[in-house]
Amino acid sequence: MGTEVELKLATSRSALRKAMALPWLRKMSGDTVKHQHLISVYFDTPKLTLRDHGVSLRVRRVGDRQLQTIKAVSGALVTRDEWEQNIEGDQPKLELAGKTALAPLLSGKIKDQLQPVFETDVDRITMLVRTGDSEIELAFDTGRINTADDHAEISEIEIELKHGERHGVAMLAKRLARSVPVTYEPSSKSERGYALVEGSLDAPVFARPISIQPSATAEEAFVAIGFECLRHFAANQTAVRHGDPEGIHQMRVGLRRLRAALSLFKQMLQGSDFRKLKGELVWLTEQLGPARDYDVLVSNTLVPLRSSHRDAQEFAALESELDHQREAALAAAKAAVESQRFRGLLLDTALRLFDGDWHNNPDALETSLRKQPIEGVAKQELTRRMRKIAKRARDLRTMDPRRRHKVRIAVKKLRYAREFFQSLMPDDHGRRASRKIDHALKDLQSALGCLNDMTVHSRLAHRMARINSATRKAYAIGYLTGQEDARSRRIYSKAIQTGKRLRHAI
Repeated sequence: MGTEVELKLATSRSALRKAMALPWLRKMSGDTVKHQHLISVYFDTPKLTLRDHGVSLRVRRVGDRQLQTIKAVSGALVTRDEWEQNIEGDQPKLELAGKTALAPLLSGKIKDQLQPVFETDVDRITMLVRTGDSEIELAFDTGRINTADDHAEISEIEIELKHGERHGVAMLAKRLARSVPVTYEPSSKSERGYALVEGSLDAPVFARPISIQPSATAEEAFVAIGFECLRHFAANQTAVRHGDPEGIHQMRVGLRRLRAALSLFKQMLQGSDFRKLKGELVWLTEQLGPARDYDVLVSNTLVPLRSSHRDAQEFAALESELDHQREAALAAAKAAVESQRFRGLLLDTALRLFDGDWHNNPDALETSLRKQPIEGVAKQELTRRMRKIAKRARDLRTMDPRRRHKVRIAVKKLRYAREFFQSLMPDDHGRRASRKIDHALKDLQSALGCLNDMTVHSRLAHRMARINSATRKAYAIGYLTGQEDARSRRIYSKAIQTGKRLRHAI
């Protein structure tokens, strides 16, 4: 078994050709340039059982050789456990999988159901380069992912560490980024192949569970969490380009999760290079915000009112205006994810997680914080944050919107933190108590979210009233916000009661 450590960069085919011809790269690689045609067939059950357990099985044809490869994602996409063996024929040899991540899944039923699900057909140019003490292989891949009914193009650069330090990989990625337009690719070929099989290549992408070993350090846990949050928001860029409201929502959730992770581990990141990154994450969140705000206002509030007031011309006029504002906001969100600034943000985030200066900060305190066992860190931080929220929830009724919004953000961060550390949760008895806390936090966030939506809607109403003072729109906005003001009283009571439940659950 080996552990594959790599960064994957997405680019256009023209940029890929330009990268391969870079004089400085050709000089570094010398005579090591090699061309290969790789056809890889991925196997799974009709229900995609292997994929659902984080395992991939492929048979790759390389010239006259057949190579069976089993991979298991281990926390972050940049590190994967890998088992590779030469075989004869084009079908998997499952008897060779005995000591791999695939072995626990190989019941008789699954063995009988394994079948080809998709293939990748790739032309690969590889270069072996040395920088410092590191030996690195660059693979320039062009080709297609093929299913029985569809296909998707491949154009990417893989930078794989053969031996040495990660720093060499990061430096090479940065130099490539200064020479040609590249960005971080959040999805492996197998992930894109499975999405193509399911017809979800352009669909919104959701968060997935994070597996953290109890023996992991705080540093290892942060990297695993950070890369999953990066994958979550980066993989939604296609859905955002298509104007999918859920894609915008999921990208914002991914951004908030990453910002929550930075807050959760901020002690060991002091003095590092994350300050600029935080600013860029805020920028992108703000670019997506208006589209989400208008969508919630129209979908959750205006549409139900329209259905019960079908003859009210005032609401028809308001709906037309809000649809116009929403389309403009969607266009702004699309422009943001198509910008060079967005592509730079993806790569910068990946590189800071992969080999940021925080990894090697020699300060004794920060070194000690990085090496702490994550189990103790998680328990202490979750308890501290939960007690603070339970205390603040008592005063919700007297808070102004700004302070109440801060409580809402604190609740979100705590919920994300509990999701990050879910794999570290205690036994069944402890999990029952944990579920009570999760339900209380969910209810509290929901109540505070409704109150925040009302505040946002009121702000939008005032903005629209200044832009257009037509009486019909003014009446409709007044009616809409009046309805929400009446609802707010019930929601305050619910939020305060939920806060009491949370205090009792601690």
